[in-house]
Amino acid sequence: GHGVVPSTECSVGEVLDMGYVMAGDTVTATVKIENTSSLTLPFSVRLESLSPTRDRDRQKIPSFLTPSLQRTEIVGTQNYNGFSVFSVSPIEGKIEAGTSQDFVVTFSPDHESLYYSDRLKVLLFGKQTAHEIQLKGAARDHPMFVEGGVPLDVPVESLAVTSPVAPQEAPEGGKTIFPESEKISIVSLLLLLEYVEGSAEPARAEITVGAMQSPLLAAKKAVEFSLAGGAELPRAGIALHGAKGALERGQRQRIGVSWVPPADLQTSDPPIVSALLTVKGDITESYRVLFMARVVSAP
Repeated sequence: GHGVVPSTECSVGEVLDMGYVMAGDTVTATVKIENTSSLTLPFSVRLESLSPTRDRDRQKIPSFLTPSLQRTEIVGTQNYNGFSVFSVSPIEGKIEAGTSQDFVVTFSPDHESLYYSDRLKVLLFGKQTAHEIQLKGAARDHPMFVEGGVPLDVPVESLAVTSPVAPQEAPEGGKTIFPESEKISIVSLLLLLEYVEGSAEPARAEITVGAMQSPLLAAKKAVEFSLAGGAELPRAGIALHGAKGALERGQRQRIGVSWVPPADLQTSDPPIVSALLTVKGDITESYRVLFMARVVSAP
């Protein structure tokens, strides 16, 4: 007889990021697996969130409380409605020699969260793991998003369903202080700028502002953004690039930040300055951006 090693190639790497979508919307992505061997390969697909041992595996200290480089759990936020936030089709079948199989991955979040995640396993012959793909996605209640910087939050959300805060009424009771379309939320972002001592290049960082495309959005209104820091930023040697603009649905834009230490910089007291990022869509959101700059030695 002849021993043959089953071999396959996958069209994606270790991570499949579904990006940002509107809560309640559904998006799909296709993963192609090619059978590069000379025999027919029976396959089956497993999601970690549907593992029969998941409850037992969760009886441990969360990863964000342990000294680990892993920021999020393998299985992150799940839907409130009880249905899987990620699904895949088909879940079993055969791939003939020299052919490929398309797997359709569906992302259907039912509430706002930045930490939807799961793991997809493709098994051959019911036991041999051919590919493991980390599935990630984020959902928002509003059509804009901001990402970048050092995470300041805990990547695990409460299981409690919270009700939105009603608009506050003015003291005279005649009208609201902020109408719903002008509700303002404050979020903090931290950007770390590390300048290599003696380098001719400035330290650089960036923030990304995006506008989502969704059939749930009736009006095609642009998302406007601006990052303003006053005179503090140039005094500290910080410059902004592309700090103001407007986005159509489906677009994203980077705001660049660069830092060159001023001549009178005290290395024992690195500068920490802040700026306000305002993003206007169906609501107005404000982000307090903290810039932490420091000089590091060359590696």
